[in-house]
Amino acid sequence: MKIAVMRETRAGESRVAASPETVKKFIALGATVSIERGAGEGANFLDHAYSDAGAAIAGTLSEATTGADLIIGVRAPAADAMTRFQRGQKIVAIVSPHSSADVLQAAASAGVDLFAMDLMPRITRAQSMDVLSSQSNLAGYKAVIDAAAYYGRAIPMMMTAAGTIAPAKIFIMGAGVAGLQAIATARRLGGVVSATDVRWAAKEQVESLGASFVTVDEEAMKGAETAGGYAKEMSADFQRRQAEFVGKHIAKQNIVVTTALIPGRPAPRLVTEEMVRSMAPGSIVVDLAVEQGGNVALSRRG
Repeated sequence: MKIAVMRETRAGESRVAASPETVKKFIALGATVSIERGAGEGANFLDHAYSDAGAAIAGTLSEATTGADLIIGVRAPAADAMTRFQRGQKIVAIVSPHSSADVLQAAASAGVDLFAMDLMPRITRAQSMDVLSSQSNLAGYKAVIDAAAYYGRAIPMMMTAAGTIAPAKIFIMGAGVAGLQAIATARRLGGVVSATDVRWAAKEQVESLGASFVTVDEEAMKGAETAGGYAKEMSADFQRRQAEFVGKHIAKQNIVVTTALIPGRPAPRLVTEEMVRSMAPGSIVVDLAVEQGGNVALSRRG
């Protein structure tokens, strides 16, 4: 089997679908591996590291994928790039099929098989292939680190000769994989952390990490989780009451991180423009759901 690794083309995408260590594992299984030149540069994996691992370095995408049985990428190629692949080839990547009808149609027309890693079932046997969880975990961590870098003051309480600086108040909206990692990171940095989620099970998880759980209606939350562990969309009445409650809470926060996503649907709008403007100057909002429309009224992709 020949496996080809694509270079990512989306602006700002620094990840790569295989590391030199992964390449060694593929070759140990009997596969040959071809890497598009420069594919790992954004992740600080240089071409010579791949060649040292046994991969062939190809000058172009076409050269890398010619004769390949399996093509791997972080994100699926754009619709207009599908004609560059051969009929019958299989591409494994994050596809976002619910919002990528043009990519699906182009792949079908080109005779290319797409394997959407983001549709991997969330079961024990598939846990090692759960790209949503692995990337969300990292995103939750990075969201707080980036917020701390932009925030103009210290995160923990600082007692100095010039006086005491109060710890930053950090509010995490959504306590899934990304949210829980954001909570843990914010706590490690010394912030006063609170969080909210529509799922009842999240309350215990949030509190176990040392954060306070805030919600307007605990009873309504008890039926707000799917069998797969995702959040359900809540009633209009709950959303209205929760928005009023959260609006008052946000006005007192220094950093807000939003992480709420519903599979196959636009991201729920959690933070209005009025809420953003109620925050003190210098406050930070990180919207991790911006690619699906965003949780925050004023956030823009990119």
